[in-house]
Amino acid sequence: MPNVLIADDSIAVRKVAERLLTEAGLGVILVANGEEALAYLAKETPDLVVSDVIMPDKSGYEVCAFVRAQRTLANTPVLLISGIVNDEVTKQAEFCQADGVLKKPFQGTSLKDRVLDLLAKRQSAAAPVVKSVDQAVVPIDQNLSAHVSDEQLEIYRQAVARLKPLEEEILAERDRATRSMQRVAELEQQLGRAHEIELMLAREREQTAQLKKELAATDGITAQVQELESALKAERERAAEVKGQASLAEGLSGQVRELEAALTIERENSAQQAARITELQKDVSHVQELEATLNVERQAATQLVEQITEMEKTVTRSQVLAQQLAQEQACTSDLTRRLTESEQIVSRVNTLEQALAAEQEKNNGLAVRLSEAERMSQTISESEALLQTERERNSLLMKRVSESEQAAEQATKRFEEMAIKLGEIAGLAAQLGNGKRRS
Repeated sequence: MPNVLIADDSIAVRKVAERLLTEAGLGVILVANGEEALAYLAKETPDLVVSDVIMPDKSGYEVCAFVRAQRTLANTPVLLISGIVNDEVTKQAEFCQADGVLKKPFQGTSLKDRVLDLLAKRQSAAAPVVKSVDQAVVPIDQNLSAHVSDEQLEIYRQAVARLKPLEEEILAERDRATRSMQRVAELEQQLGRAHEIELMLAREREQTAQLKKELAATDGITAQVQELESALKAERERAAEVKGQASLAEGLSGQVRELEAALTIERENSAQQAARITELQKDVSHVQELEATLNVERQAATQLVEQITEMEKTVTRSQVLAQQLAQEQACTSDLTRRLTESEQIVSRVNTLEQALAAEQEKNNGLAVRLSEAERMSQTISESEALLQTERERNSLLMKRVSESEQAAEQATKRFEEMAIKLGEIAGLAAQLGNGKRRS
């Protein structure tokens, strides 16, 4: 039975995925974050990995990069799931070599169908590997027929001595590549978070600029009001000084009217600004109320998930009780059938007792024949004992023949592996010999 690893920080998503894949006859392993997924993958080898893209510690991209960097897990299919599937998510999934991205919440049986499709593709991709290995064994006898001189053997030894440091360098390069891929995945995740922070910062800057403009406008209005008050005061003083001059008084009264009208306009503007500030304060309190409502909704969602889990347990218990009831009904029907058969047997026993009396008379006449049959049976038993002894001896011989054939097959496989290695060493030696001749 194939095993599927599911990594998601949402308990509701994990429960839904487990139910869908269990119904499909698959084994399911659940983990709550990326760290637990990496810890499991370091010890076990699942047949497929399903990982959420955004998780608290390690992202789904990092989990996919870890799978591709391991030699034993490189060919394991990885299916990423995300609440938002856009061009950026698809690009990141292709970069870390994921086998696909699926949007959640899942629509119908989309998750089950996608997982079964990836498992089928993996099995079909593994089939040609066996054929290629069988085809590679064909030219072995041709390499064995080549004559190897002492000089070539020395070249082979040198090539073998150089293979080990080359393998170490290759392993070191693979480790560096793995670390680089992990670092790139981390940097890309940080870059995505930086983009989000930049967007949030731009919004905050726009709001701050707007508030600054409103505050500057309020400060300007206050300054104008103060200027108008001081001007009004000066005009009043001037009006008191030139109170005796009628022409100047009329002109000053006209200016006073204009200043009063301007002052009225400024007061109305100040009232509008105050109303605007009051509305902003109301919006802030409304945002706080919405945050409190969101927290309450989250708690309610958590309670609903717990209730769903309890209901699933109840359903499972009811299914078990239904099975037990079916078993009890089957036992009851079986007992009824046996009781009917017992009654039939009693009636048959009475009939057989009558027939037995008649048969006893016949048996007296068959007693002589029975003694002769017993002597023949003894002879047959001796013959069967001899036949059983011969059969045991033949089975032992067949077992030894099978063991000999297995030993011969193992020796043939070892001989073929040695022949492949000699062929590879011969190729390396030929390349080294060509290199020395050119030099």
